[in-house]
Amino acid sequence: MLSTRLFTALVLLTAFLAALFYLPDIFWAALLLGLTVTAAREWSRLGCFSVGQTVFYMIFTTLLGGELLFLTSMVVSSNPADSSMAGFYVASAIFWLLVAPFQLATARPIRNVWVLMLIGWLILLPACLSLYQLRAINPLLLLGFMGVVWVSDSAAYFVGRAYGKHKLAPRISPGKTWEGVAAALVAVLIYTLIWLFAVNREHELIGWLIPLLLVLMALGIVGDLFESLLKRQAGLKDSGSILPGHGGILDRIDALLPVLPIATLSAILFYSTES
Repeated sequence: MLSTRLFTALVLLTAFLAALFYLPDIFWAALLLGLTVTAAREWSRLGCFSVGQTVFYMIFTTLLGGELLFLTSMVVSSNPADSSMAGFYVASAIFWLLVAPFQLATARPIRNVWVLMLIGWLILLPACLSLYQLRAINPLLLLGFMGVVWVSDSAAYFVGRAYGKHKLAPRISPGKTWEGVAAALVAVLIYTLIWLFAVNREHELIGWLIPLLLVLMALGIVGDLFESLLKRQAGLKDSGSILPGHGGILDRIDALLPVLPIATLSAILFYSTES
């Protein structure tokens, strides 16, 4: 199982890097839209939508996501750090900072299908737009922010498996431990120091990069737990089966969903204060 998981991760990383650095903008947007619609299909499973509701949700997600990506491409073509789409990122940030922790604390199921649809759009579409805008700002910056989640997840997974004894959220995700969280914290701190060392403007970055990346690490854990809660409530082990060893698209990007919009907001703020 671990070998399959590692092989799939290697293939995904290779494909993602090739797309990130070599795909033209229009094909990058098409790829993001395809991934978002696939994730919306898996969200329909988590929400226990009917067939008709699932078809409606996927069609509407395609239309809405395509229109928003078109608008994003227009505004970033002249200024990659344009703040026109910031409202979507702020709405997503409010959900992840306030609503998601409340849901994790209460573990109260959401039964209303329309509310679930809205939540799905609220977490999927801003993340999709973030991937487009952060790439326009700087592909390496996007990769750096995503690296926070990858480093955190990897450290928590391996240390948690080897040494984990104290459960983080036993009723939601029994496999996650406080030892894994501590390992993720140390790993992200080391990762941040490497990032600062690699750039030539440490004095400008250090004031906000360290706390930002630690917040993003914590939000990644919230995103992971939130999807685990939904899977448990829906009686599912994975959101899908498209990725061998990982499950579905949502299983792979759950920690990125809260991280990307807030990372994009931070990048917009940083570059706007530069000019």
